[in-house]
Amino acid sequence: MSTPGFIEGIRGILLDIEGTTTPIAFVHDVLFSYARTHVRDYVAKHFNDEAARADIELLRDEAEKDGLPTNNLDEIVAYINRLIDLDRKSTGLKSLQGKIWHEGYADGSLRAQVFPDVAPAFARWRVAGLNVSIFSSGSVLAQQLLFAHTEAGDLTPFINQYFDTSVGKKGDAESYQRIAEALKLQPNETLFISDVVAELAAAREAGMKTALSIRPGNQPQDSRDEYRVIHSFDEL
Repeated sequence: MSTPGFIEGIRGILLDIEGTTTPIAFVHDVLFSYARTHVRDYVAKHFNDEAARADIELLRDEAEKDGLPTNNLDEIVAYINRLIDLDRKSTGLKSLQGKIWHEGYADGSLRAQVFPDVAPAFARWRVAGLNVSIFSSGSVLAQQLLFAHTEAGDLTPFINQYFDTSVGKKGDAESYQRIAEALKLQPNETLFISDVVAELAAAREAGMKTALSIRPGNQPQDSRDEYRVIHSFDEL
């Protein structure tokens, strides 16, 4: 049940994905594995496509900073797999992964998992007139695909806006200020929910209200006692 006053004055709910709406295991064990398995075929097939080329150029710039070669397909694929292993929040990687997942969702190979309380909460928040938005390190395309192809059905009609790292890093307060401006809300009118304390700290610095998501499989967080903790959206 919700705590009196906890969401008083809230007009928007901003959600992380991993460990908040979706099990971390799905992202790491299913999505990342799918991208790794299909990246070589995808890059080879779409190497000359404008959208894929833009991602590859971003990755080559990143690889140059890392001092690693990307002169041929093998080296490009090896570098992409390295970034997947590191779970690096790389714009080029996340964009390319989104395109690979698009094909998987389209042919039915992928179906996204969300926690059982997510779809009912989205419907409840819509009736209440709340703005529901997503902020994830995954690309906007990847976010849209995930919520369009969940085991609970297409949830995109309940989502107003999507934000990725093009707005800024999730650990920077400025990112949340930009999001509030895009939502046309005051920061204190927005509740940000995430499983990562560092992200909550940045959102709080920007003036947002926050809640720490505790879900099965989430990593323990330092300083969790400083935040309102929820185990389900039913608690809001």
